[in-house]
Amino acid sequence: MPVFSDKRLARPQGEGAPFQVTAGALALRETPAPDGLVSTFALHGEAVEVFREEGEFGLVQCQRDRYVGWALMEALSAPIRPVTHKVSALRTYAFSQADLKSAPHFMLSLGARVAATGRREGPWVECARAGWVHERHLASPGSFEDDPAAVALRFLGAPYLWGGRESLGLDCSGLLQQAFEACGVLLPRDSDMQGAWVGTEVSGNVRLCRGDVVFWDGHAGILIAPDTLLHANAHHMAVAEEPLAEAVERIGKIAGPVTGVRRIDLAAERGKRPAWLAD
Repeated sequence: MPVFSDKRLARPQGEGAPFQVTAGALALRETPAPDGLVSTFALHGEAVEVFREEGEFGLVQCQRDRYVGWALMEALSAPIRPVTHKVSALRTYAFSQADLKSAPHFMLSLGARVAATGRREGPWVECARAGWVHERHLASPGSFEDDPAAVALRFLGAPYLWGGRESLGLDCSGLLQQAFEACGVLLPRDSDMQGAWVGTEVSGNVRLCRGDVVFWDGHAGILIAPDTLLHANAHHMAVAEEPLAEAVERIGKIAGPVTGVRRIDLAAERGKRPAWLAD
């Protein structure tokens, strides 16, 4: 059972200083080294606290899901600017000018946060520390989608990336985080936390349905139909869909049997501070 004293979530010692991610996506690593194992990613506009620095890296804790890791300080800025929009497209560019022919600064993925400066040129919105983003790819932070399975399907074919949670690469629990957060429900970062802390257990003779989340030891996926699983996995090295029965048999040979199925009530959980974030 995951606990808040887990090193992935435990608040580092000392006083944290608030910073905001200014790169398109920022890797958090287990060690302060360029080749350190990636634990997760923080997307543009997300807030972190920096507790200490070693060389070019800072030890940070993500404010959104408590995850801890080492991040490049050059990708962080202060002070934190209030978020005005979120990226609603699977991916988009932040351009250097209000012109689709201008050089892009970087790519933004679904769920990234931006702070509009108030300047607009036609359909282009200037975003602080990012650039110009097309209005069609932005939405209000308080607007939510209604079908996490549909959101997850938008990532179909995206490459598998350990620790990833953006459209250019993501892992099983990162896919679930992105799908449900787009619908207004924040999940913990890793599959063991998700299986222990969110939703209600589906058991007995209850029929499985679209949106249910299936868990194994160290793996998870979402049902896009009662008999079809969508998941980011190392077998396909991508986000892929496959018959649930086939996935259960194949994954069972590696990770063992299904450990549980959880159902998340969007209407009940949307927009709330998750209970698992409470100290």
